[in-house]
Amino acid sequence: MPTPFDGLRVLDLSTEIAGPFATRLLADMGALIIKVEPPEGDPLRRMKTSAALGRSAPLAEGEDGALFQWLNATKKSLVLDLAESEVDRATFLRLVGDVDVVLESFAPGWLDARGIGFEAIRGANPAASLVSITPFGQDGPWANHVATDFTLQAETGSFSGRGYEDLGPVVAGGRLGEYCAGNFASVAAAIAWRSARQTGRGLHADVSMLETMILCFQPYQFIQGQMRPGEQFPVMVEVPSIEPASDGMIGFSTQTSQQWHDLCVMVEQPEWVTDDSLCLGQVRYQRREELLEKIQEWTRAHTIDEIVDLCIQLRIPVAPIGNGETVLETDHMIARGFFRDHPEGFRAPGVPFRFEDGDLAPLSRAPKLGEHGDEIRAGLRDRAAAPLPAPAGDGPLAGLKVVDFTAFWAGPFAATTLAELGAEVIKVESIQRPDGMRFASGFIPEDGIVWEWAPVFHGANSGKKAVTLNLDDEEGLALARELVRQADVVIENFSPRVMERFGFDGPGVKALNPDAILIRMPAFGLDGPWRDRVGFAMTIEQASGLAWVTGFPDREPTVPRGICDPVGGMTAVLALLGALERKAQGAGGQMIEVSLLEVGLLLAGEQVVEKTAYGVLLERAGNRGPVASPQGVYVCRDERNPDDAGWVAIACASEEQWAALVRVLGEPEWAKAPRYATEAGRREDAAEIDRELAAWCRGRHAHEIRDTLAAAGVPVGWLLNQRENVPGHEHLDARGFLEFLEHPLAGRIGYPRSSIRFDGEPAKRTLPPLLGEHNEEILRERLGQSEEQLRALEEKKVIGTRPSFL
Repeated sequence: MPTPFDGLRVLDLSTEIAGPFATRLLADMGALIIKVEPPEGDPLRRMKTSAALGRSAPLAEGEDGALFQWLNATKKSLVLDLAESEVDRATFLRLVGDVDVVLESFAPGWLDARGIGFEAIRGANPAASLVSITPFGQDGPWANHVATDFTLQAETGSFSGRGYEDLGPVVAGGRLGEYCAGNFASVAAAIAWRSARQTGRGLHADVSMLETMILCFQPYQFIQGQMRPGEQFPVMVEVPSIEPASDGMIGFSTQTSQQWHDLCVMVEQPEWVTDDSLCLGQVRYQRREELLEKIQEWTRAHTIDEIVDLCIQLRIPVAPIGNGETVLETDHMIARGFFRDHPEGFRAPGVPFRFEDGDLAPLSRAPKLGEHGDEIRAGLRDRAAAPLPAPAGDGPLAGLKVVDFTAFWAGPFAATTLAELGAEVIKVESIQRPDGMRFASGFIPEDGIVWEWAPVFHGANSGKKAVTLNLDDEEGLALARELVRQADVVIENFSPRVMERFGFDGPGVKALNPDAILIRMPAFGLDGPWRDRVGFAMTIEQASGLAWVTGFPDREPTVPRGICDPVGGMTAVLALLGALERKAQGAGGQMIEVSLLEVGLLLAGEQVVEKTAYGVLLERAGNRGPVASPQGVYVCRDERNPDDAGWVAIACASEEQWAALVRVLGEPEWAKAPRYATEAGRREDAAEIDRELAAWCRGRHAHEIRDTLAAAGVPVGWLLNQRENVPGHEHLDARGFLEFLEHPLAGRIGYPRSSIRFDGEPAKRTLPPLLGEHNEEILRERLGQSEEQLRALEEKKVIGTRPSFL
């Protein structure tokens, strides 16, 4: 079969992780990727994380690191000196005439200053698009500030709420923000390509890493902060989370009250069930010593297998703790065959989605520097894809009808992204079982309508119309079937047995509507030993290795807290775009499977690469990291909360940044030590440098530190509380990241726009729907129900606007 992105041609000018990860995803789907490198090559060629951390020998001269080889497999390499050579810049613009997308990660204005920016690209090829990945976006007051994944995580507010009172906050390990940005950029590239074939005009896609990471790293706590002004999100970890078993570690994820109550019974503490306050994670953390003493007494008396078996019976999300070694030995991962053997001799994750109709590209080794220069300069083979009909409205997906059966975060995020791109999305719930995320507010609003106040529901359900249909009732199920018959796309993210019970699995949807594309997003996939287990994002983080590299070395691993949900959602969008391309190639409807666990394993993939290439198991290292030294969080004064200490994150990822930091410090004698002239020397003495930076920060205000260091060219971030860091943020406000809308119950709320902007225009937001808000509109206008029929459905509780159990 043809590959979904057969005909997509990309010039990849990016370096490091985000851009190469984006084009890696496109290459797996059949795109031709030409990696354009400077004469010295992508710096990632020299990266070996275990060596940077002092745990293995450095790479030999001329040797490419396994991380580079993994992210750049199946690509071609061309050397062009775009910084200095007019001839090479002319060659680049000539090549632009033969490609569809240029992807880059330079500072804003870098390409323009050399005469090869978007206007020059458009001049060479009006249908070519440009995807730009930068820390802060193409405009705004911080556009040219430098940053690292570490300091960007600080600005998101995410790790201000992850950690312990005695040790402080801790970053999510593994450079996750860069992978998130790459994931979003792959969708931006695919959308720009689609739009250009609809209109004949390329787009400039601006992917802001900070805005992407805000959407991925914190569960819309800034929305709750607007609903409940003054409330702070504490520094905490989940209780329970990763706990000791008799033969290892086991991970729990009790996201609902029912799951917490069932766990109480399982660990033989039924009296906790009657204490309603313990349904709140913050209260459990405050009482963690009391609770964990009993929980761990029970877990230590049982094996991992025994605990897993009990949790499966009780439908409690659970997983053994994975890392770069154990995920290769786990029965489910083996059965799924997710990991692939690379030609260079190591193993790495495969593709986290499966098409029923459409092949993925075969894997080939990463290119040597400049390996394909002669071939590429001779001209690209004509493999352009065919034009597409103009969209039926605003947005490249206008006219697409989507029936959304999803709940919680990953699936709703995918569906709301489709709505942002122009699709009509109908969200289907029931008053018997509304989307469970509606009840995840963590507070009881004054009006008592708790199901309309949850911040994640507000954030991940914009742009949709909502109906309620009781699928356990034959009339409700018949109406849902009719919606499916009229749909172009059906999406769901329950464990496999749920939708299969209603006949909405692959064969069932195909029988109703052979042209529909069905997206299924079960936590663990549609086959394998874990198929029918329930799982949330934190379960995935525990099983995949994401938690393994997050936390302090002398404490248990810590969950990053939900990152793979929005990334899983965007992965589903990318897969859907592939299925739409297959339809344009002549295929019909089909089923796509997106396993959230395999999304997590992909994000944690470097652990497997390092282990199988170099024999080193990467571990959690607190706030240390492989790309910067010093790198840490430091106590300072916080003018927003004068009674509390604040925190700032500082990182130096180059000698230039270290020199700039030393100048800001006033060039103290201690910083002039010769050994500090190199990153390796600073890493050896990291504890001493931390003490000096801590002393310098302690008496200064966070705002002063951030402004001074940013102006000097030093990566820095202010760990504002995640409930108050987005509204009022200087840079985000200037870019209009929030769109303020009047919610009928919650009042004026700033909702986040997409972190991808096309031609400088932020995406438009609409309010999240109330439960069953569009029942009459959809059932009357779309399904032909009369007023009398609607009233009868209400009486039978087939439809409604209030949960039936309240």
